[in-house]
Amino acid sequence: MTIEVTNTSGQLVPSQEITSLLTFAMNELKLNPDCDLNLGFIDDQYMSELHVKWMNESGSTDVLSFPMDMPEKEGDVVTLGDIMISPTFAAAQAKTAGHSTEHEIYILATHGLLHIIGYDHAEPKQERVMFALQEQIVENWKKIS
Repeated sequence: MTIEVTNTSGQLVPSQEITSLLTFAMNELKLNPDCDLNLGFIDDQYMSELHVKWMNESGSTDVLSFPMDMPEKEGDVVTLGDIMISPTFAAAQAKTAGHSTEHEIYILATHGLLHIIGYDHAEPKQERVMFALQEQIVENWKKIS
């Protein structure tokens, strides 16, 4: 499995922990361990550019996912895609939510992976399912880390 983490945000980020978390999450989600996944930490300016270009929405956001290949069956080896996170945006969200920036980043990375494999939160029921799953994955990972 190749999980590549890059950081061009200018912020300190938990790169090793993210690799561990995403490895755990991919196993929990029964994705082939040989799948490729990229996660980039980027600054707010670049996130704003991506947000306009791909979502047609102005301003920065916390996380964007760019799926590439969807496994057709359990065990398929594919390039899953890219997850982009703004640590600055995450820090502000964490403060509002009352938890650490690191926890927010863990939730966002898991959220991004879930989007890549087809989860969405456009409808209230979908949101409940997706948000509960991302919290469960992060909490289970924290127990073993």
